[in-house]
Amino acid sequence: MAEITASLVKELRERTGAGMMECKKALTETNGDIDAAAENLRKSGLAKADKKAGRVAAEGRVAAAQDGGKAVLVEINSETDFVAKDENFVAFTEAVAQAALGVSDIEALKGAAIGGQTVEETRAELIAKVGENVQLRRMVRVDTDGTVAAYVHGGRIGVLVELKGGDPELARGLAMHVAAMNPPYVKAADVPADFVEKEKEIELAKMSDKDKAKPADILEKIIGGKINKIVNEVTLYGQPYVLDTNQSVEAVLKAAGAEVVKFERLAVGEGIEKVVEDYAAEVMKQAGLA
Repeated sequence: MAEITASLVKELRERTGAGMMECKKALTETNGDIDAAAENLRKSGLAKADKKAGRVAAEGRVAAAQDGGKAVLVEINSETDFVAKDENFVAFTEAVAQAALGVSDIEALKGAAIGGQTVEETRAELIAKVGENVQLRRMVRVDTDGTVAAYVHGGRIGVLVELKGGDPELARGLAMHVAAMNPPYVKAADVPADFVEKEKEIELAKMSDKDKAKPADILEKIIGGKINKIVNEVTLYGQPYVLDTNQSVEAVLKAAGAEVVKFERLAVGEGIEKVVEDYAAEVMKQAGLA
């Protein structure tokens, strides 16, 4: 019998997407013939990953895990919302989130252990089970001695908030705020200078000739007021707090003697170009009518 080397198993795994043990078994049964082993895996339904890998996976879930001051979010994508709600997919995302607590990045996460296998091996088996491309896309983490909260809204949006001071209840409330309002920046000092200058140009262009003719100091105050409003809209501190819209987030933090160190927000599929299927056109094409 031909020697079943680790490199041969690795090559078959990369080619088929099947798990390590399945690949080793298939190679043993075919006496090391990688082509025959790949064919057997396809016949058994364990080699679907390679066929699915090129498909756009823009649905899925964000899952969170937390252990004290350590918290993570992971985004795992599927092709359809139907699979994103499948119990096998949901269980996979939750297990992966727990595993993510022990690693530093998404590549390391793929090799982390869950249920006696690596995450990558489990992913390949899940692809075979659900019949769709499944991808580990992103993970973010917070590791702090301060206060941290992890919040996931409907499996679609996840937020981590790290505070200096405050308490877990405030941190969770702010995480809910970030999920709802999606502020690009924490505070005014974080807003890029070029963004502010661009907004000044826009506001000046929108003004009437009469207003533009006002004294420079008056004009500066008018423009300054408009820019302050815009900056408040794009910063967490400047926005009305969603749990008490009579106060700004900054006022709530000040009252609690706390400050936001940072936040992380993941939304399923953001930045992925989705393919819009025209099923009617596809049927006509296959029928030779188009």
